[in-house]
Amino acid sequence: MIIMPIVVTGATGQLGRLTVEALLRRGVPAVDIIATGRDITRIKDLADRGVTVRRADFADTDSLAEAFAGADKLLLISASVPVGERVANHRRVIDAAASAGVSLVAYTSTTHADTATTVIGATHGETEEYLRGRQVPSVMLRNGWYLENYTSQLPQILRNGAVAGAAGEGRISAASRADYAEAAAVVLTTEGHAGAVYELGGDESFTLTELAAAITAAAGKQITYADLPVTDFARVLTAAGLPAELAEVLADADLGMERGEMYTDSGDLRRLIGRPPVTLAEALAAALRS
Repeated sequence: MIIMPIVVTGATGQLGRLTVEALLRRGVPAVDIIATGRDITRIKDLADRGVTVRRADFADTDSLAEAFAGADKLLLISASVPVGERVANHRRVIDAAASAGVSLVAYTSTTHADTATTVIGATHGETEEYLRGRQVPSVMLRNGWYLENYTSQLPQILRNGAVAGAAGEGRISAASRADYAEAAAVVLTTEGHAGAVYELGGDESFTLTELAAAITAAAGKQITYADLPVTDFARVLTAAGLPAELAEVLADADLGMERGEMYTDSGDLRRLIGRPPVTLAEALAAALRS
């Protein structure tokens, strides 16, 4: 396959780095991967391996133009800045990509972004609409929830004996970051994806009640699910040390889960990566071993 330069934004973050690694595994020459981020000292090891590393700040238009120069395809990983700034930042990236003449922008959106009612969902929906409006060839990678959102909380869950949330019995099609990254790498290195919308998630959905039962089985300790009003859940998250705005956004996301906005049975992730995605049981077992 003929590879042209591929930009990965947010390569200093977890999903971005995993995508760079997935591109390398798929045979993309390191020099043809442009890994970008605000603090490129965090990806010096990638530069040492031959990856092209460039500074890109979503709030700095000049840095984006320089970072995207010569690029053929671009992965726009949604910004983790305060929610109120996300869409403006995404628009600057899209504008810079259009000016650079990229042949494809892949955007990491969220499941059902066109109908999602959450605060997070609305920012993704606005970004998708803007991307289409700029008429840049694009593909929407509507990533579901990360399994790591739960496995990273295992010490606290085991300590408290409970999973806290506000999702009721809504079903969640979560998958691992590595599987989402692999899907992105497939889209960036194969043809026929322009205009596609992929609803990505694990093959096996679960409720938070079922999550608690899965942790009970994996850890051998009884874990329950505490379903809370959204305001109470936000207070729990704040008490755990999260900033108030982030706590409110995450509590609101749970309401979206209750409405089915984090559920998909599309099978798109499995088809893209060519195998079943990592399951909740597998992710829990790996986290407990580490």
